[in-house]
Amino acid sequence: MPRIIAGALGGRTIPGPPGKGTRPTSDKVREALFSRLEGWDALVGARVLDLFAGTGALAFEALSRGADHALLVEVHGPTAQQLRRTAAELDLTGRCEIRTGKAATAAAQLSGGDHTLVFLDPPYDVGTEALEKLLIALRPALTDDALVVVERSARSRPVAWPEGWADDGTKSYGDTALQFGGPA
Repeated sequence: MPRIIAGALGGRTIPGPPGKGTRPTSDKVREALFSRLEGWDALVGARVLDLFAGTGALAFEALSRGADHALLVEVHGPTAQQLRRTAAELDLTGRCEIRTGKAATAAAQLSGGDHTLVFLDPPYDVGTEALEKLLIALRPALTDDALVVVERSARSRPVAWPEGWADDGTKSYGDTALQFGGPA
């Protein structure tokens, strides 16, 4: 069972979703990721978008470390219900919204340019091309200095950032690669 590593909710556990269809980000990778995000001052006051929420570990960790709000999108209905229960148990219902639906549909419906931090941690069978299209669809929902984190298999082809976006590097942790980028 994943746990929140640090912040106001540090040490609290995050129940897994029903079934075995998720691959939560390991504690080691999350710790490295959030250390980098804190170094970049990307968490305090952030408006987070987690498009393949799964357990919600990434969004809940961000909220624990000072993000203002998180929108979690999960396609699997029972998993989305578990996210709602977890948000209530962590007393985060006022700071997060959980939507049931496909990431691409949610991205196409978002606008307003107010999300500052985005997590894209899809199942590894989601193709790189689909993620690249998703990035383009997401642009209207992002601030001009938003940071996007893509978690993928280290064996998969890296995501090519859309034209006009900056590549802020890639870090690998065993079988997991984290790519950082965003609008330039």
